[in-house]
Parts: sequence; C-alpha cells; structure tokens
Amino acid sequence: MASSSVGSRLVACLLNISEARRVDVVQTVAKAAVYNSQGVRREGTTVLNIFIDHDYNRSVLTVVSSVESIRESVLSACKEACTLIDMRTHAGVHPCMGAVDLIPIYPLGEEVGVQDCAAEARAVAEGLTERVLGTSAFLFGWADSPLQRGLAQRRKEMGWFRKTTDLQGVRPDMGPRPQTRYGLTGVGASPYVMNCNVTVDTQDLAIGRNIATAIRESTPDGLPGVQVLALPHEGTVEIACNVESVKGSPPTHMSSDEPWPSFSISGHMYFHTPASLITARVTELARRQGVDTKGTALVGFTPRECRGLAELALSQGIAAFWKERHGLRM
Repeated sequence: MASSSVGSRLVACLLNISEARRVDVVQTVAKAAVYNSQGVRREGTTVLNIFIDHDYNRSVLTVVSSVESIRESVLSACKEACTLIDMRTHAGVHPCMGAVDLIPIYPLGEEVGVQDCAAEARAVAEGLTERVLGTSAFLFGWADSPLQRGLAQRRKEMGWFRKTTDLQGVRPDMGPRPQTRYGLTGVGASPYVMNCNVTVDTQDLAIGRNIATAIRESTPDGLPGVQVLALPHEGTVEIACNVESVKGSPPTHMSSDEPWPSFSISGHMYFHTPASLITARVTELARRQGVDTKGTALVGFTPRECRGLAELALSQGIAAFWKERHGLRM
C-alpha cells in the first residue's frame, strides 16, 4: 500500500473478547480480522496490538482500518470468536456478558466523524446477529440513537456489573434474548477511549474500591472521563480505568507530569486524563491507606499513538503488526 494513501479515514476498534488463557484462540480471532477465509490479506487493515490478561480471561485486540473496511474485518473476527468461545464454560474475575463482550469503534482523525463510526457500529451489531444466529447486542454511545447513552449506563441496564446475570431478563437492541452460549455483546461508537490499569499491592478489595470511588469522574474532585472498577488481580487489586474522551480543554487546576493527550474530531477538541496523573492519584490514595502501587499498564494506545502506528503498519503492508512490534503483551 503506498504511503501517500495511508491514513485516510482510519478508525480503530478495540475488540474485547472473553478469552485469554488459550492464546491460540486469541491469535486465531486476530488473524480473522486481517485475513479472509482463503488466507488472503485484507488490504488496509492491521491488528496493532493484543493485550491479554490471564486472570481476567479477557483480551483486547486493537484493529485499525478505513471506516469503509472495518465492518467486514470486525465481523469476521467476531464470527471466529463466537465459534471458539463458549460462555457456558467461561471463568474470569473481570465482569463480562459475551463471548465477544465489547465492540467500540473510534475515529482516528478529522477525516471520519463519530456519526460515521456509529453507522458502522449499528451495521456490525446487525451483521453479527445475522451471521451468528443466537447472538444478541446492545448499543451504546453515538450508536445508541437518539439517546446516546454511555457504556457505563447501558452496562448497568443490562446487568453487566452483577455477579450473576439473569439473561432471560435482558432486552437486547438487536437479536433474540441472549443465549448462554454466546451471551450479550455491547456495540458502540464514541471519541477514543483509553484503558489504563494501576496495580495496588494489596489483597484488600475494600481499599481498591475506596480508591476507585475517589478517582471516578462522578465523584467531586474525581478525574475527568475516568470510569473505574477495582478488581482482584494476580494476588493484588487492580484499579481498572476506562478513560473516556472529554470535549473541551484540559482543566487548569490539575497538574500532570506529561501533556494531556488531545485530538480533534469534526472541528471539536477532546482530551484524555493522562495515565501518569491517574497513576499519581492512585499512588497517593493507596499510600494514605498504607499500601504501595506496583505498576501501570496502558491497554493499547493514545489516539495519536494508535494513528501513528497504524500509518506505519499500513505503509509497510503489515497485517499482524502485534507480532512485529513486541509480540503479545502479557
């Protein structure tokens, strides 16, 4: 692919699947996104990264292509995931409802609007329920027209946060009532959402929940755009954050060791709370309770990093970029 054509109308899908302990399955799903059933590479599509978490039994695949191509790439990966993952035997500490748990689609530049991504998200949800009979989907963000309810609200409505979910009580937006084999898939679109996880060196989940409450956006003095859970993780507690894009300029009263990631969509500026600020706040709160932090993991990239790496991968014709970069991030 010529470098002059790279970067046009790019979008990213951070595909969340409920499997991490069978790495061969995860890689098979990733390959389905970038190669067709005959093994021919899909032009202009790459998987930049695979983030695998054994305890959560959850993987996040960063799939990038043009907005015109993302639907087929994602649907092929989803079909493979639904074939290989059975929610009746799934076990993991991270909340989930579906073999394919989450399909968010984000624009990676001014060339694509969020409404373009929303149209593709709705088409993906419809296509999934048609290609894999028995699958069901709910919509969130811009894809949830006209209400545009956020992911956290829709998950709450669907029972995603409950320890045990009564699927028979769920009313999906597309497809039949959820079946235990496939569960329920969230499909949506929004400005880019980052994922940042900070590990706290304790097994006391109450400490983690106190920290999560303190940094959550809805809390006074919370961090902008941060939606957060505290989860047990490998003998510690992980503060697992979805860092949503916030429209406007970064707050001047919050200092950070790194620039606030910012980007523009359709002439509007958005920003993210930096991972360093999240880490600093979690570390401060943890130390007040007598514990330390052990590290921070960014699941994927900032929007600028995602676009830059995608342009590099596509200009060099690299479909399985996750292999070329660092191998699997464990």
